[in-house]
Amino acid sequence: MKESIAFMPVAAACLRDREGRFLLQQMLPHKRHAGLWEFPGGKIEAQELPEAALAREIHEELGIMLDPQGLSPAGFAREGDGVSAPAILLLLFDVAHWQGSPQGCEGQNWAWFDEKEIETLPMPPMDRHIWEKYKK
Repeated sequence: MKESIAFMPVAAACLRDREGRFLLQQMLPHKRHAGLWEFPGGKIEAQELPEAALAREIHEELGIMLDPQGLSPAGFAREGDGVSAPAILLLLFDVAHWQGSPQGCEGQNWAWFDEKEIETLPMPPMDRHIWEKYKK
């Protein structure tokens, strides 16, 4: 019997600047949800803790360094039923400190947005869902 994965874990960062704005990045044209704005992050590899995966992904995507010890769980969202395809489990972490200045290392756009601006942005359903829970 072939084993299948019921869910794929993904870690994402909630980064805020000194003005209280949130960093979001725009999905690249060749990716699922192309053009939509999301919390930066990525897949958690096998045998990898979510915090370590997030630090790795943020460095790859934005060129900044996170301390995995300085991340705090902020919420989660799930998409899919895990039957026809693996469900996606999105784990959002608050990031208190980082080193470096963000840049689009993979060619993606990114920007700082205040809460009102985020309300008007097109976002993938999971990011929108987790944002609605987070802002309360």
